[in-house]
Amino acid sequence: MSTLGNSGIEVFPLALGGNVFGWTSDAATSHQVLDAFVEGGGNFVDTADGYSAWVPGNSGGESETIIGDWLTARGNRDRVVIGTKVSQHPQFRGLAAANVAAAADASLTRLKTDHIDLYYAHYDDPNTPIEETAGAFDALVKAGKVRAIAVSNYTPERVREWFEAARRNGFTLPVAIQPHYNLVERAAYERDIAPVAAAENLAVVPYYALASGFLTGKYKTADDLSGARAGAARGYLNETGLAVVKVLEDVAAAHGVAPASVALAWLRGRPDVAAPLASARTVEQLGALLASATLDLRADEIRALDEVSGQLAG
Repeated sequence: MSTLGNSGIEVFPLALGGNVFGWTSDAATSHQVLDAFVEGGGNFVDTADGYSAWVPGNSGGESETIIGDWLTARGNRDRVVIGTKVSQHPQFRGLAAANVAAAADASLTRLKTDHIDLYYAHYDDPNTPIEETAGAFDALVKAGKVRAIAVSNYTPERVREWFEAARRNGFTLPVAIQPHYNLVERAAYERDIAPVAAAENLAVVPYYALASGFLTGKYKTADDLSGARAGAARGYLNETGLAVVKVLEDVAAAHGVAPASVALAWLRGRPDVAAPLASARTVEQLGALLASATLDLRADEIRALDEVSGQLAG
C-alpha cells in the first residue's frame, strides 16, 4: 500500500480510472470492473465531475453517478478511497469559492456519500485568486466533506503559490498531485513537477500512465489506430516510441506478463509516485493493470527502460 502524502490515507499502488464509466463502459460493465478491481485488492478509484460531458447525450457527472450507485449497491464505501475533481463540469466551471462549494455538494450527491477522500482542483483557474480557491478547499475539509485535497494539471509555480497561500492563512495543504507522466512523456514532469512533489511531500498519481494505450503494445502501425483513444496514441507512433515498446515487450516476456504491467510497474517505482492511474474498459483489460501492483522489475530491466525512454526526458 502507498500513503497519500501526510494524510494517513492508504491506497493500493494502482488507481482505477473512472473516465471510461459512462463513456466506453456502460453502467453494468463499469460495476463489473469495479467489482473485479476490489476483488483484486484495489481500493483507489479516480473520477471527476466532468466525466463524461464530452460524450454526445451526456451532461457531466455520469462517472460519479455510476460509482455512487455501485458504492450503494455493494455497501463498501468505507473500504474504497474515492478521488474526484472540480472545475470542468459544464455547470460548475472554474475554481471560485462558491462554485467549488456547489460542485462538491453535487459530487457528493452523485457519489451518494457524505465525504470525498481526495478532492482535486482539476485544472487551474487563472481568473480566480489561488488564495480564494485554497480557502474554499480548506472549508470543505473543515466541514468534513473532504478528507484531503490535491491538484492536477498545475504548473510548478502555481503549486508553490497554493502552498504559500495555504501556509499564510493556515489552510489545509495539498497531499497529492496528478500530472501527465509515463514512459513516453517524461520531460515536463521530471523537469518541472517532480522537484515540487519532492519538496512538498506530494503523492504523485500520474494520469495517461499507458499513453492512451500506446504502451500496451497494441499500436504498431497506422493501421492499428482505431478506437476511442487511438488518436491520442498517434503521436507516439515513431521510432523512439516503438523502441520503448520493444523493451517493454522484452521485459514483459521475461516475467510472463503484459507490456502494460511493466509500464505501470516502472512508473510505480519512480520517486514519490503513489499509484499510477489507468482505466479498464472491460474486466478482461483489468488483469494486466492489477498485475503491475506486485510486479518487481530487476535493476537491469529498470535501467533498460530508463535508457530507451531517456531521450524523451531531456
